[in-house]
Amino acid sequence: MTVVTTEDAANADVALTDAANARLFRVLGDSTRLAIVRLLLTGPQTVGEVVAALGVPQSRVSNHLACLRWCQFVTTERRGRQVIYSIKDLRLRKLLDLAGRLSSENRDHLATCGRIGPDWA
Repeated sequence: MTVVTTEDAANADVALTDAANARLFRVLGDSTRLAIVRLLLTGPQTVGEVVAALGVPQSRVSNHLACLRWCQFVTTERRGRQVIYSIKDLRLRKLLDLAGRLSSENRDHLATCGRIGPDWA
């Protein structure tokens, strides 16, 4: 019989939280998804509106929107044949604002980081 201690449960909870946080930042770490989130923070959009605003192929936009929806960053509302995408939690704006302030002091240095690859931006 395996006994789960309070400490084991706490460690498992921390590990799950760390994994979720890493995934959250990975979702936002893609420049196309980040651009979509920033656009949706200005207001609800259809796929066609996102494609037009970002100049990204429709298939790529749809793929990224599916990711954002699965991870519950966005919600959808069907209006006839159109699907309208909206940000689910407006706290994303605060998170991105804070990230911008944190990175602004090191922006040039971060832009030249070779450890995470040249295609990150």
